[in-house]
Amino acid sequence: MLRLRESILCHILSSPSKAGFAPLRCLLSATASPPISPNPSGFAVEEYLVDTCGLTRPQALKASKKLSHLNSPANPDNVLAFLSGLGLSGADVAAVVAKDPFFLCAGVERTLVPVLDGLTGLGLSSPEIGRLVLLAHHNFRCRSIVSKMQYYLPLFGSCHNFLRVLQRSSYLLSSDLDKVVRPNVVFLRECGLGDCDIAKLCVRVSRMLTTNPERVRGMVACAERLGMPRGSGMLRQALQAVAFLNEEKIADKVDYLKNTFRWSAAEVVIALSKAPMLLKISKDMLQRKSEFLLSEVGLEPVYIAHRSVILCLSLEGRVRPRYYVLKFLKENGLVDRDLSFHTAVNRPEKYFMEKLISPHKEAAPHLAEDYATACKGEMPTNLRFT
Repeated sequence: MLRLRESILCHILSSPSKAGFAPLRCLLSATASPPISPNPSGFAVEEYLVDTCGLTRPQALKASKKLSHLNSPANPDNVLAFLSGLGLSGADVAAVVAKDPFFLCAGVERTLVPVLDGLTGLGLSSPEIGRLVLLAHHNFRCRSIVSKMQYYLPLFGSCHNFLRVLQRSSYLLSSDLDKVVRPNVVFLRECGLGDCDIAKLCVRVSRMLTTNPERVRGMVACAERLGMPRGSGMLRQALQAVAFLNEEKIADKVDYLKNTFRWSAAEVVIALSKAPMLLKISKDMLQRKSEFLLSEVGLEPVYIAHRSVILCLSLEGRVRPRYYVLKFLKENGLVDRDLSFHTAVNRPEKYFMEKLISPHKEAAPHLAEDYATACKGEMPTNLRFT
């Protein structure tokens, strides 16, 4: 921590606007630019943003309107030195300033260095802090970021996991911990989700923890009505499926599932309890899978309902090719006729290759090649499985 802090202070004292960012200024100076109207103090903010910070002319024009009060490059120079000391590239610095021009106004000793000290004290490395700067935007120049990170790091298990979610939604750092985030976490834990489950849920539904707690309770209630009660092992997937879908859309999709797969009300509940993500599959794809499974494969609706996970598998890249392999093997007496369709399509690729492809190299020399071709969606009219 001391080494990083000393490195940053060294950058600040060495006037970075004349050193570390000089090559960028040289590259940009070769391009003719329109005259800049300096502010009354003589400090041309827009020119500084282009030459020293690396912003494009349109970005600088937009950002300079927020920085018209600056009358000296002294503080911006210190901020750039701070960012450079964290290891940010010129392009990274330009991205930070373009996104949050007020970052150049942050007090380095008053705000940024204390934040740095707090984050390194939590165990974050320099690259992790640099990544946090890029994703947190204006939140990084608030000293409260340290206490928020202190809460989030144990919840998400690592800085890497937290940054994955932050990349999708910066609201984690701007939301109220006590009024929004903590109540949601406590409630989800009461519903049977562990911290690992909550972290995985947030990767898929990044706004889950920053949403109004009453809305989160509504999502859980919706999942319960669909057959996935609190404490269920499928609750996390159910919340992922119903998150931010209104009741009307969910009811419409449930009706579509019932009609398309000829399910009863009880069967659609069974299907969703085993594969909640059916709610996220498009109607067109559900229709195609229904036609294949019911008409071509000849499965019964109740069979599909109890094994609905097969509907979440790729039709062209997995289900259809494996069905044709299984059909060929059974027709030629190469496998037990009792081997189920569900087993064939649901097992991992390694198992399928080892048990159903590799043992038949002599009897069906083209089987592996044709299966690989079929998995790419290039199913030939006449398969060369013989």
